[in-house]
Amino acid sequence: MSNIPEHDQPMPLVSHLTELRTRLLRCVAAVFIIFAGLFAFTQQIYTFVSTPLRQYLPAGATMIATDVSSPFLTPLKLTMMVSLFLAIPVILHQIWGFIAPGLYKHEKRIAVPLLVSSILLFYTGMAFAYFLVFPLIFKFFAAATPAGVEMMTDITSYLDFVMTLFFAFGVAFEIPVAVVLLVWIGVVDVEYLKKIRPYVIIGCFVVGMILTPPDIFSQTLLAVPMWLLFEIGVLFGGLVRKRSEHPEDEAVDDHDDHPPATQA
Repeated sequence: MSNIPEHDQPMPLVSHLTELRTRLLRCVAAVFIIFAGLFAFTQQIYTFVSTPLRQYLPAGATMIATDVSSPFLTPLKLTMMVSLFLAIPVILHQIWGFIAPGLYKHEKRIAVPLLVSSILLFYTGMAFAYFLVFPLIFKFFAAATPAGVEMMTDITSYLDFVMTLFFAFGVAFEIPVAVVLLVWIGVVDVEYLKKIRPYVIIGCFVVGMILTPPDIFSQTLLAVPMWLLFEIGVLFGGLVRKRSEHPEDEAVDDHDDHPPATQA
C-alpha cells in the first residue's frame, strides 16, 4: 500500500516556492484591502481603542502627542495593525491551504477544529483584554498617580502599550490549542501535564503578575482564565490521545486517503 498523503504528488521545489509566494501575496493583499476599507476611520479607531484610558484621565486632562507627525502616523499605524488582526482568518486559511495536501484525513479531522478554535481564541483574548483588563489597569494607574503629577499619556506610548497587551492576551488564550498540539505530536502526554499542574498554576500567576498591575485582583483576573484554558487543553488533549490509541481507525483512514496499489 502506498504511504503518500492525500493528493500529494511529487512537485519540484520551484512549484512549492511559487505556490508559497502566491499565498503570501494573497495574505498581503488581504491586509491592504482591509486597510483601504478602514483608512477613512483611522481617527475613530484610535478613539475607540483609547477609550479605556481616557475615561480615567483627570478632569480636563487629555492625551498628548510629543512628536509632530504622531497625530497622523499613530492612528495610521493602529489601523494597519487592526487590519493585520482582522486578516488573521485569511492568513491562517492560506497556511492551511499550503499544508493541507500533505495531511491524512484523520489528521485533518484534528487540524481543522484547531485552526478554527485558534482564531476564535485569539480574538477572545483581545476582547478580554479590552473590556476587562484595560479598565482595571488604567483605573489603577490613575489612582496611583502621585500628587502634583498630571496624567497625560503620549498617544504613541499608549499604542505601543496596548498593542503589546493585545498580542500577549491573544497568544495567552491559545493555550488550549498549544496543549492539544503538544499531545497530538507526542511531545508530552496528558498524564505528564496533570503531574505538572501545580507548576502551571504558579506559572500562570507569575505571568499575571508581570502583565498586570501589582494588585491581587487583576493578577487573578489573568491567571485564573489561563489556568482554566490549560485545563481545557488537557481535557481535549486526552480525547486526542484516546483517539490515537486506536491505530486500526487510522489504518482505515489511510486506506481511504490513498488509491489502491497498482499491480504490475
